[in-house]
Order: sequence, then structure tokens, then C-alpha cells
Amino acid sequence: MHQVLILAALLAGTATAPPPASSGGLDRAVACLYNYDFAGAHKALDEEMRARPGDPLVPALRGAAFLFAEFERQHILELQFFEGDDEVTDQKRLKPDPAVRARLLGTTAAARRLAQARLTVCPDDRNALFALCTAIGTEADYMGLVEKRYFRTYRLSKESQKYAFRLLALDPPVYDALLTIGSAEYVVGSLNAFFRFFVRFDGIKGSKHKAVTNLEVVASRGHYFRAFAKVLLAAIHLREDRPSSALKLLRELAGEFPNNPLVKKEIARAEQRIRRTAAVRR
Repeated sequence: MHQVLILAALLAGTATAPPPASSGGLDRAVACLYNYDFAGAHKALDEEMRARPGDPLVPALRGAAFLFAEFERQHILELQFFEGDDEVTDQKRLKPDPAVRARLLGTTAAARRLAQARLTVCPDDRNALFALCTAIGTEADYMGLVEKRYFRTYRLSKESQKYAFRLLALDPPVYDALLTIGSAEYVVGSLNAFFRFFVRFDGIKGSKHKAVTNLEVVASRGHYFRAFAKVLLAAIHLREDRPSSALKLLRELAGEFPNNPLVKKEIARAEQRIRRTAAVRR
């Protein structure tokens, strides 16, 4: 139970959804993150902070930038890390950078404050809901994958999912919010009946087919996290022994983000796995 519960919490906590109208500066920041240009991401966010000092989305995405950089340093972003539950749920804590931790939690706290203030005026403010999903998901991933504080991760993930459902209830819905739901559907669907009794997310039935369908919607119609949906789909395909499907998605990502060294590495791994499978079948 322990291992799969944590994986469910981690995947459910990572989802976010875009605001009604994207900002060019925020688009540049996210593109820099996918291209592993963390300095470029912070530069774009600095420009947005000066232009829109009260927008909670700016510090929320800055927290994500700190998280991505720390994950890269700890080799957490590699898909091989997620192919087995042992790597994800290893009890051994990593060695986080205390300065990065302070900055990350400081920016997510700022995003939370600004977002809650907006929601008291307009409960359906999309930027505020998006910022909360991002900030809470960032905290959940950091607590679970770096500090191994699993029950804290589970609580944060359920909180993030609450905002995802609010985003999906808007007209029109925010499609990126389906990343939260799809991820949780897949992992809960992987549990046996006993474990599923303990791991509960509101509105989640545990359908792997629905999980993939939801993530495919984000991969085709999402905005900021369209590429991240492709990453999760690739990870699912690898876990389900469908390396060719994973390879297709990884090649798409390589075309979109040519400066991302990790995608190239994952492509080589998927190709090697396909060759090994073909050799065994001969």
C-alpha cells in the first residue's frame, strides 16, 4: 500500500491549469523550463513580476522553476526514476539545497496569499485557481520526492485536486486540469481492491483507460502543461510495456524542445528497449 499511495499522491499533485489568456512572458518562462534553461526562465519571470506585481501566477511558476532545477540536480526528472515504485518511494532522503528549499516555499507561499485574496473577490478567477494548483502541486512534489514526507504529500495532493475540479467546472473548462484527474485515475486503477479502500480521491474511479484519455486531451488541447502531459503519457506507456508509444511522444517533445538533453537520453533508452524486445522475440 505504502508505495502506490505515495505514487498516486505525487502524480495527483503535479497538475495545474492555464489562465484564460496566456502571457508571452510566462509562455517564455515555461518554454525555458522544458528546454532546461532555468536561468532564462527566471529572467522571464523577473520581467513578468515587474509588469504584473500582483499576479499570483508569477510566483507560482517561479516555485515550479526552483522545483524543476532541484529535480534536475537530483536526477528525479528521468523517466527511469518513475518506471519502478522502489525509486519513487525509497525511504532515503535526498540532500536538498537549503537555499533552494527556502526560495521555493517562499514563492509558493506568496502565490497562495495573492491567489486567496483574488478568490475572495472573484471565486472563479482562473489565474488564482491556476496559481493555487501550481503552488500546492509544487509543494507536494518537493515534499514527496525530495524530503520523502509522504503523508504531507498526500494531503497537499488532495488539496490541489480540489482546485482542479473547480477549473474543470468552469465554462469553458480548463483542459490542463485533466492532467490531475488523469494521473490519479491511472494510479488508483493500478491498486488492488484492498489498497484502493485506503487511497481515495474524490471523483476518481480508477480507470486506466479514462486516465490515458484525459492525458491525451491535455497533450492535444492543453497550454502550459501540454508537454508535461506527454511526459506522463510516455511514463505510463513505459510502465505498461509500450515503448513504441512512448518513443513517439518523446520524439515529438524532442522536436518541440531541441535543447532538452533529458528527452534525447530517454529516446535512446526507449529505442534500446525496443531493440531488446525484438531480439528476444526472434
